[in-house]
Amino acid sequence: MTAYYNGFPQSDRDEAISMINVDELEERAKEVMPEGAYYYIASGSENEWTWRNNTSAFNHFQIVPRALTNMDNPQTDTEFMGMKLKTPIMISPIACHGIAHKDAEVATQKGAAAAGALFSSSTYGNKSVEEIAAAAPGAPRFFQLYLSKDWEFNKMVFDAIKKAGYNGIFLTVDALVSGYREANLRTKFAYPVPLDFFTRYQGGKGEGQTVAQMYASSAQKIGPDDVKRIKEMSGLPVFVKGVVCAEDAYLAMGAGADGIYVTNHGGREVDSGPATIDMLPEIAKAVNHRVPIIFDSGVRRGSHVFKALALGADLVGIGRPYLYALALGGAKGVESVIKQLNDELVIDMQLTGCKTIEDVKNARLTHIDYTADNLKSNTDPSRIKPYPVTKDNQIKEDDSDAVSGASQA
Repeated sequence: MTAYYNGFPQSDRDEAISMINVDELEERAKEVMPEGAYYYIASGSENEWTWRNNTSAFNHFQIVPRALTNMDNPQTDTEFMGMKLKTPIMISPIACHGIAHKDAEVATQKGAAAAGALFSSSTYGNKSVEEIAAAAPGAPRFFQLYLSKDWEFNKMVFDAIKKAGYNGIFLTVDALVSGYREANLRTKFAYPVPLDFFTRYQGGKGEGQTVAQMYASSAQKIGPDDVKRIKEMSGLPVFVKGVVCAEDAYLAMGAGADGIYVTNHGGREVDSGPATIDMLPEIAKAVNHRVPIIFDSGVRRGSHVFKALALGADLVGIGRPYLYALALGGAKGVESVIKQLNDELVIDMQLTGCKTIEDVKNARLTHIDYTADNLKSNTDPSRIKPYPVTKDNQIKEDDSDAVSGASQA
């Protein structure tokens, strides 16, 4: 079934998803999502080398199997910042879940809570933090902050998330401007569904703007003093999100950060940057267990989760796969993706003699050198495939104010 917001098609599904692996969902999501919305998720910056390399670079590290461990029934439950979780897999923050499902972040939160996973929502979310919190009372959740140039806006956000019971803040520092995202330009993508914090602060809908326009309202200048100010104003733990080198980990900890979030924004910002998994070891060495580490970018397998934990992460985030699942199955779809990756992780734990997540953090990996590709973007005209036209993924032509860049029937 499909719902519509000003002609923009939104999935209203709520069903578990059957899959062999999470990569399958990327192509299946085209059947229910408009073209512009789909490519907002399924793309990176420039030639998308970093986007691709984020996943392929996991192959640079190899899991060493163990035998005669006299162990069975591995357990994936873990504790993080005082929160008890059923899995080390986390929902990374992404803007505008309403492009995937009519219930947007509310459905994502429900799916994460059902799976026992940490959820995080974005400043650019469609649903209010109050609605999200009410969807899963008591569930663990963090908030991703795009720091605004307007500190009154920031204070409004801090007050709202604290009252709603959020457990902490991810301060994004790696997206001060939008990366050069060719897919968004080719489809003329603009946010088609209102963004709550912009609606409540500006009185506007927060829709119809491009990604670059939205980023322009955020601070382009962030330093250590901002970390301190956010901690003081919010009264919440602050993780610095967007660290990809040891130097920045030292800066963040020196500013009083409560944790380090290793990510390159899923390859959506600086193309030709290193894969996060390749940089995780040096960051973990610099941090030296003084604060927790969260990791994301390119995670598509339970073995990827295993490797990130073994290289120093405490939690491992997923991004694009859960949005595809949200479009295909709503809250139950999100739960299905987390379960799929968690099931794969359990297999690796059994075959390496790791009974607990703490055991995984001490598991042995090996490493080999590699070469990488330099392919053109998947949305380059020489590579792009025709986008499918279905009854569920089309904007209604009689709604002239619809925006998304969707293909027309």
